[in-house]
Amino acid sequence: MTRITHDVTPGDRRRPRLTYPDVGATRTPERLPQGYNHLRVTTVVGHGRAAFEAAGTAVTTWRAHRATGATVRSTATRAEPGVHLEVSAGLGRLRIGAPCEVIWTAYEEDRVGFAYGTLTGHPELGEESFLVTLAPDGTVLFTVTAFSRPATWYTRLAGPVVPVLQRAYAHVLGRTLRRLVRA
Repeated sequence: MTRITHDVTPGDRRRPRLTYPDVGATRTPERLPQGYNHLRVTTVVGHGRAAFEAAGTAVTTWRAHRATGATVRSTATRAEPGVHLEVSAGLGRLRIGAPCEVIWTAYEEDRVGFAYGTLTGHPELGEESFLVTLAPDGTVLFTVTAFSRPATWYTRLAGPVVPVLQRAYAHVLGRTLRRLVRA
């Protein structure tokens, strides 16, 4: 794999559509911004280079999200800065859409993934990253890191339930990715 890491550039016309000021903060998960709920969930999803490549592809092509039952509509088939997507979950007409923009990607020798930031219409304000890493011992790890706070009346009303649901979804995503890697 080639070592390519991208960010949305500061002068990018799409950037003003992001709904929070701390763009890119998931790149340094040990220093997430204050005033948000923080999330960090790591799951072992496999072992070895082949598992790493399979997991990286599943994450960056939305396959992992779709395999959880979420609907993903995107302006591209692969994560790249500036790509817009909407992830929605729910049953039938009771689906909640979450519009996002990919703000950074990592396509590196031992690290593959991306982060998206919330756009107007998302029920939360913040950022979430999905990163697959290959440890020196060959262990393949999947980490979801996020910071968010309510952006709508219904997420404010839900209060502490939203972070619990976000954590549960991160665990489901990790288990789903492990299943995809083993298949």
